[in-house]
Amino acid sequence: MTSLSVLDLATVASGSTPARALRETTAMAVEAERLGYHRLWVAEHHAMPAVASSAPAVLIAHLANATSTIRVGSGGVMLPNHAPIVIAEQFATLEALHPGRIDLGLGRAPGTDHVTARALRRSADLTSNTFPDDVVELINYLLPRETPSHPAPVPGRGYLPEVWLLGSSTFSAQLAAQLGLPFSFAYHFAPAMMDQALEIYRATFRPSVLLERPHVMVAVSVLCAPDEDEARFLSGSNALNILQRNAGRMGPLPSPEEAAAYPYSEADEAAIRESMASHVIGDVTTVVEGLGALVARTGAHELMLSTRTHSYEARLRSFQLIAGAWDMSGRTN
Repeated sequence: MTSLSVLDLATVASGSTPARALRETTAMAVEAERLGYHRLWVAEHHAMPAVASSAPAVLIAHLANATSTIRVGSGGVMLPNHAPIVIAEQFATLEALHPGRIDLGLGRAPGTDHVTARALRRSADLTSNTFPDDVVELINYLLPRETPSHPAPVPGRGYLPEVWLLGSSTFSAQLAAQLGLPFSFAYHFAPAMMDQALEIYRATFRPSVLLERPHVMVAVSVLCAPDEDEARFLSGSNALNILQRNAGRMGPLPSPEEAAAYPYSEADEAAIRESMASHVIGDVTTVVEGLGALVARTGAHELMLSTRTHSYEARLRSFQLIAGAWDMSGRTN
């Protein structure tokens, strides 16, 4: 049984604003709930003109208030940027306000460039060596316990969201297995290590008070349109954005027209093909078959769909088309 969820980056398109991007993410949460998607996650990014989800806890509170049944959470909070007790307080508060609907996905990357990471951490040390200990510390603040501890966040003890580890390599797979946590692999931007990471996670998993058996999510980039040509045209926005970001030319998400007019070199085209080789792009049949093949390959319990288009309408239509062709209880029609 494979459920589908939504990863929304509060995309700021060219000609738009962060405020509009946040309104569109809110509208997407409402629509994702109506369509039967299981979760909607937002991700912590900083100093990226195309992404407005820099404060996930604030945005999650707003999204949870705008919906009633869909799970909402972080995919993820970049824990090395924060003191564990601060994230414990934030997400315990969210869990107290919206019990049983909050997810706390944790990552160890900075989610930004080194200069911004230093500003966030107020330190020249940009390593994530304490990440395993920080995850344990955070969870221990929230586990129900009879013995009082100090410090003790309020809300805190007993207000435990669903905690996930996110990863794009084997490191977080091993840690998720050791701690007995569900694991989400970032296939959408780091496909090379997926099979090995999932194998390690399942082979070394230790049951915990939070999870009895391994639970796998795979995040995948998807774009669905009524026909293949339109899907490929719309995907040009993301292709050009990837190229610009890799070259350090940060900006809002280009329009597909801007992407179509861009003078790509052969090297540019090769880089785009490599970066987007794992993306599932096409009409409904192509996309559903592609997602089904990914499930068969990974045995994933959940797929987290990331769709980046210049217009909200195209993004919403993609999720609508997929929902119409996929039994949202977990089976393809």
